[in-house]
Amino acid sequence: MASEPVCVEDFESYLEARVSDWLWSFYRSGADREQTLRDNPLAFQRYRLRPRCLRDVSQRDIGTSILGHRLSFPVGVSPTACHGFVHEDGEVATAKGVSNAGSAMILSMWSNKSLEDVAASVKPDTPLLLQLNLIRDESGRLEAVIRRAEAAGFKALVVTVDQPVTGKRIHTRRKKIDFDPTAYSFPQVLLPEEKMTAEKAGELLDGTQVLTWKDILWLKEITSLPVVLKGILTAEDAKIAVKHGAAGILVSNHGGRQLDGVPATIDVLAEIVDAVRGSNVEVYLDGGVRKGTDVLKALALGARAVFVGRPALWGLAYDAEKGVQKVLEILKDEFSRAMALCGCSSVADITSDYITTPPYGKV
Repeated sequence: MASEPVCVEDFESYLEARVSDWLWSFYRSGADREQTLRDNPLAFQRYRLRPRCLRDVSQRDIGTSILGHRLSFPVGVSPTACHGFVHEDGEVATAKGVSNAGSAMILSMWSNKSLEDVAASVKPDTPLLLQLNLIRDESGRLEAVIRRAEAAGFKALVVTVDQPVTGKRIHTRRKKIDFDPTAYSFPQVLLPEEKMTAEKAGELLDGTQVLTWKDILWLKEITSLPVVLKGILTAEDAKIAVKHGAAGILVSNHGGRQLDGVPATIDVLAEIVDAVRGSNVEVYLDGGVRKGTDVLKALALGARAVFVGRPALWGLAYDAEKGVQKVLEILKDEFSRAMALCGCSSVADITSDYITTPPYGKV
């Protein structure tokens, strides 16, 4: 391991060194052949930038907004489960790092810290969004979590729509579980008398197999929070999302952890952007973002912002909140540098004129 990470990838080895063998597989692995897992970062390399020269870039505005909330740069943290498995301060440490970097965080419903504790740990202007699996059961646990998020000041709900069942993660299935999940809290998912086991997680997620677009309408009826749909990969579903009142779409393939063989998110981004054109739906992307140039490429293809999942966990393993902040600040510096080298002085300057694909003609 390098003594001082200088790029995002340098942080990955710290997570492997910190957690058990099974947990490393849990965080690292993808589904089936892991084709999509590998392709997510590699796909960015199929796109080339078209820089413009001799432009004054001495003053650069790299900020943006999501759902009306300002970010210091267009990178946030995607929802990933169980930060408490990586560091005892879990999602609270992650959120502090996000807040200090001027970023945004989507808190996983499967977090080990309560959403109230996470909200209390950040600056007032830090946008927090809550990821949800639409678990519908007689206990009313889902609606109770939504009410808590509203009371805690969360800015939106991010609904996972690409997980009616969990993907087959072969690498992890070959490993023996070497820690006790019942020792950890899951305050957004479990009732006070419940303990987390593999069977309990499966029981809760099995209920999502019956979900339809009607459940999105139900969600919008019971909350005034904006609803972002995470996991849409086709223009057809993007258009349906617009009709059902989505405020945003997070183009995501679940980090290659669900359906293997789907395209890298950067490869379907333009299709989604075109499908929602003329609406007020914002489009974001996660999956494979590792460089500031990746951020610029996604924005050139129409994303309003991008999110990173695994890199935040790597930073958490490296140095808790300071590690998360460092990961984000590296991306921030690289993005600002890429903007300057492309001749852009503001995010608004970044258009499809700045990107090309094989055979490297203008998009």
